[in-house]
Amino acid sequence: MNVIVFASRKGGSGKSTLTAHLAAHANRPSRRCMLIDCDPQGSISLWHKLRGTAEPQLRNGTRGGVKEIVEQARADGVEWAFVDTPPNMSGMATDAMSEATLVIIPVRLAVFDLAAVKETIDFARQSKKPFALVINAVPPRRDNTESPFVTQVREVLASLNVPVWAGQITHRTIYSLSLEYGEGAREYDADSPAAAEVAALWGAIDRSVKAIHGAYAGAAMHRVAA
Repeated sequence: MNVIVFASRKGGSGKSTLTAHLAAHANRPSRRCMLIDCDPQGSISLWHKLRGTAEPQLRNGTRGGVKEIVEQARADGVEWAFVDTPPNMSGMATDAMSEATLVIIPVRLAVFDLAAVKETIDFARQSKKPFALVINAVPPRRDNTESPFVTQVREVLASLNVPVWAGQITHRTIYSLSLEYGEGAREYDADSPAAAEVAALWGAIDRSVKAIHGAYAGAAMHRVAA
């Protein structure tokens, strides 16, 4: 089973948003997925309630026991677990990261905090967990050129010698609007740029996970930008 953990010590980075959209995108009748909500704020649990369906299935990890939840999900044949964590490096967050196949660390320009990013990176490294940073909620590209602010953040992150996804998640109303309806971007509007961005990020995550398992030899997001 593949466990994708969204983690960042900085609040407002977009962990819950990415967790929901990617889980909704990945879930298929032929691909069993699970959500694990380890954030006491309960954003993922609220979205799941608005969704009004049992898919993807949801487990509450705010009382601990992430390891047990993952082990049971594996025994039940779940293929992918998407884990939302609190905006800190508490036991709930570190326990979840310890179970990760891949850690995704969102970075948002409005709340960019290098110290917070480094703390999350340091724990992933200490735990020997593959990780990648995703630049989130940023200005749109113009003529296929990213915003100078995004370029500056990439340069700062490059100095840390960390893997950063080559794409971006743009600040778009559809991301929040679709969540209000209990949907992901693809379900709300499959032809939207937002759906395309989520699909591209999912593709990068899928390639990285295959590389981690030795089933893919190409460029993987957790090693170099995908």
